[in-house]
Amino acid sequence: MMTLLAILVAVAAAFLAVPAVIFFVECFASLFLPAGKQLARPQRTSVAVMIPAHDEKAGIGPSVAAIQSQLAPGDRVLVVADNCTDDTAALARAAGAEVIERSDPERRGKGYALAFGIDHLASNPPDVVIVVDADCRLTLGSIDALVRRVVETQRPVQADYVFLPAERSAISMISALATLVRNRVRPRGLRRLDQPCHLTGTGMAFPWKVMRAAPALGANIVEDLVMGIELALLGHEPILCIEAGTRSELPTGRRAAIQQRRRWEHGHIGTLLKHGPPLIYEGLRRGRPGLIALGADLIVPPLALLVGLLVLVLAISVLLILLGGPAFPAWIATVALTLVSLGVGLGWARYGREAVPFRYLLLVPLYVVWKVPLYASFLFGRRERHWRRTER
Repeated sequence: MMTLLAILVAVAAAFLAVPAVIFFVECFASLFLPAGKQLARPQRTSVAVMIPAHDEKAGIGPSVAAIQSQLAPGDRVLVVADNCTDDTAALARAAGAEVIERSDPERRGKGYALAFGIDHLASNPPDVVIVVDADCRLTLGSIDALVRRVVETQRPVQADYVFLPAERSAISMISALATLVRNRVRPRGLRRLDQPCHLTGTGMAFPWKVMRAAPALGANIVEDLVMGIELALLGHEPILCIEAGTRSELPTGRRAAIQQRRRWEHGHIGTLLKHGPPLIYEGLRRGRPGLIALGADLIVPPLALLVGLLVLVLAISVLLILLGGPAFPAWIATVALTLVSLGVGLGWARYGREAVPFRYLLLVPLYVVWKVPLYASFLFGRRERHWRRTER
């Protein structure tokens, strides 16, 4: 009985060691990515910046103004006011944007808004479409950089996407670190390895022909992630543009933070289970390393979940040792946990020291505990399946 239990724990440890190794390799590779350089925009390239917006009256005006400051003559800002119950559309028009309104309470979600916007643009299509969320801000020069990369590669392009902590609470700071590792460190590692990256939802740019080929995603709660996967399978693998950046604030308040994290985490886990292994298989079958890399990146669970599972397996392994069992499951779990810790530490040291002080790294265990109910709700069937706007 003890032998069988030891084998099961060892298998679990080895199973978790795979994403731990992938995580470490990505973080380590990111250290060697050269700094970006300013990119000039190609001439005679038409651009449309599409902003899907649902009840964003508080920030839509400044968002439109910030984007317009980076546009060239003839470019367009298209705001898709989706099922709005406030003055989003009127304020966007007042700021100088082209506005279309969609009203369909039965079909809510960013995917529907994007499809509506694409259909509208089809009558006079631009060369490049850039998608920016209404609550995000592009860094200076981002539109030129995105357009340049799209024209050069004819592939989807993802800007560097960083969440800033809106408050200096422990949860907010560690959440900012976790998203920094997910959205900046690991994609940069993939870029250094000359591999594609996943789309992260805003600061995304597409050649028109690729945008037109994008599948309808409806109310999928991680529509951007799935869009990138579907486009990669069609031969359009997204790439990272470190010269372009978009910034957003994490929500304030415990309720809003939990709502947003539940949507992200449940969507990520569901997509991992559905698309991760098939992507790797398709990459092997077709001989496409990019699909293998995307699948490998996708099978890495959310950071808190990976750490929590490794700690659990390590605790069980230590208990087995105390009961006279073998030590190798504990060694596997220890090595895997060490690799994850090193990956986070290296990523923080290179990219996160200014945003997240060192003392907050010591609170990561509390962050893992805070996330346990989110994962329990997924496991026991209370999954987040429908899009809901996060409270700001």
